[in-house]
Parts: sequence; C-alpha cells; structure tokens
Amino acid sequence: MATPTGKAGNDENFENFENDAALQAVSQGAHLFSTNFVKTVAKEHQENLICSPLSADIALSMAAQGSAGATQTEFQNVLRLPAEKSQALQGYQNLLDKLNNVQNVTLKLANKMFINENFPVKPEYKQELQTYYHSDIQSVDFAKSDAAANTVNTWCKENTNNRIDSIITADDVDSDTALILANAVYFKGTWAHEFDPRATMDRPFHIDANNVKDVPTMYRKGNYKYVDLPDYDAKCIELPYANKDVSMVIILPNKVDGLAALTDKLDEVSTECSTRLAETYEREVRVFLPKFKVESKLDLGATLKTKMGLVQPFTDSADFSGISNVPLKISKVVQKAFIEVNEEGSEAAAVTAVAGMVIKSILIDFTEVIDVDRPFYYYIRHNGGTSFVSMFKGYVNVPEVQ
Repeated sequence: MATPTGKAGNDENFENFENDAALQAVSQGAHLFSTNFVKTVAKEHQENLICSPLSADIALSMAAQGSAGATQTEFQNVLRLPAEKSQALQGYQNLLDKLNNVQNVTLKLANKMFINENFPVKPEYKQELQTYYHSDIQSVDFAKSDAAANTVNTWCKENTNNRIDSIITADDVDSDTALILANAVYFKGTWAHEFDPRATMDRPFHIDANNVKDVPTMYRKGNYKYVDLPDYDAKCIELPYANKDVSMVIILPNKVDGLAALTDKLDEVSTECSTRLAETYEREVRVFLPKFKVESKLDLGATLKTKMGLVQPFTDSADFSGISNVPLKISKVVQKAFIEVNEEGSEAAAVTAVAGMVIKSILIDFTEVIDVDRPFYYYIRHNGGTSFVSMFKGYVNVPEVQ
C-alpha cells in the first residue's frame, strides 16, 4: 500500500511533468512563431534589424487568452499555441518564471494591461493575466491622450532600463481605446570571455559586392562552439555570456550577398544551426566581430494581417468575449527594440504593445577563423534544457555604433 508521503511524491512528480510539458509546448510554439516572424519582417525591413519575437509572442498571447471562436483559432495557428488553454497559460507562467530567474545576466520580462476608465473587463480575464502573466493592471483615461501615452511610455522606460523611452504617441489612443496590452523585455549580459578593447580596430566590412566600409571590429582568440553549414553556404558560432545558458548565435553567409538567401530558409537554417551547435564541442577560433548598435520600430499590424494570417482580431467580427461583453478589436500592434554589442557584452531591450484594442463601434595556423566582415544574422537565446527560447533576433547589413 502506498504511503501518504509516496502519494504526495507521485502527485508532485506528475505536476512537474505537466509543468515541463506545458513549458516545452509554449517554447516550441514560440520558436516556430519567432522564425516565421523574422523571416516575414525581413522582407519588409531593409535596414539593420533588432526585434523580439518573444515580446510580440507574449503580448499577442495575452490577447489570445481572451479570444474565442474563429479569432481564437487564428491566434492558435499563428502563435502555434497549445490547443488546451490551461496548458498555454501554465506554459507562459513557467516561461516567464524561468526567464526572470536567470542568474549572472540581467534579464527582465514585464507585462501590463492599461484599461480605459470604466471599461468593463471580465474579472476572470484580469485574474488570468495577474496569475499566469504576472501582469499589473492600471486604469487610464485614454480620452486624455497625451497623459495616457505618457503613462504607457513611462512604464516602457522603467522596464527597459531607460533604453525604450516611448512606444506609442498621443495619436495612437483616444476615447474609443479600450485597453493596451504591453510586454517589455530587457537584457544585459557580459561575455563569458570579454573582448580586449585594445584589440579593437577598424577593419573592412563588405556591405555588398561593390561597397566596403571600415568599421570598429573586435577580436578574440578563444574556445567557442563553431560549425560549418555547407547545405546553406554558411557558418555559425555561439558566443556565451557569463551565464552560459544564455548566448548570442551568429549565422554568417559565406558570400557577401548571401544574407537574403539565408533569410528565406531561416527556419531550416536556425534548426540546423541549433542542432549542430548542441552536438559539437568548443574549439579554438579566432573571432572578428564588428561592434554594433541597432534600434528598430516595427508597426506589426499590417505584417500580421497580410503576411502571417492573423486577420480576424483586427476586424469588426473579432471575438474577444473572454475579455469583455463589449465588442473589441485590435487596432495596432507596435514594437520598438534596441541592441548594443561591444567588447564587454550586449545590451538589448524591446517593448511590444497590442495598442488600442478599440470598441468596435468605432593567419595561418590550425585555428578556425570566423571573420564577420559581411551582412549577418544573429539571435540571443536562452537554453532551458529541454528547449531554446530566442529573446532577440535581427541582422546587420552595415554595422553602426552611434
């Protein structure tokens, strides 16, 4: 006969199994959404890019939890959410808990719901956001657009260490705005092995076949995970931070003009890169990496609607009956992100706002060399053991440090 202690132990093991399964399901869905997200954005954004698919995923998933019917189905298809809502909620809670407790780097994710004064939001929806997304809820008078925008932007600034000082303008809100769902991600990490600033010097960067620019380029010789990807005419390297569960991965095409072809197959390339890096050991590599700083602002509404299949939530037939009995639709999804990479490490931040859910009535040796001297793709990821989560992704066509 099982003892009470044994039964409690079994219950605990089963709960841990369920939690791990939920986390893995949400992480896998976030990875699939993330790759599709960047590939889609890349076709419309020719400049240097930094974005946080994770931030977009979390903000949109908060809206998804209040959806029903065809609207809910679209959210599930685009975000690759688990079919069971309870598993999705548990998975996001576990993901946020895990990422907010990473040691030896500064990593912070924050969520908040700004509700128009006197707008009736269902208590159970508020409770879900507070419990599973650790989301604060604040009442705002959106009719006072300047003050309302300032309230949202102040929150963004505070939760990104002053790196993102504004995400919406007064023109983005008015008396018909019902609520704004916001997610902020902030990261700052030092390299496990810092680059020596004395080794940084101007080196040529091949913008394209005809244009070259001298840019400040860091150098370090050390042990890194590095693999060739011959099937994709590329190579990749993993640069770990002080917490080695967090790293920057750089995928470098072999050809100066190879980034576009790489981006077209981003899902395959990313999967192959992650698989190969997990299977390889560190070896001595000479790394030349440009310093860079990128800031991007993306209006994601059109991208989500016309390119990714998230149409219903933006229409008058949207069903957000889990949020309120008053008909709602999304009017705007905007993200602003920042990254700086230097000898010490990386600093990155992003905010996504599902803004204005509106009332519908309205040398020569044996050392490998990776010389990042042409346009490249990069991402910052967390290795959760059973799954990887990419927090930031982007590409650099021309390194800038100003």
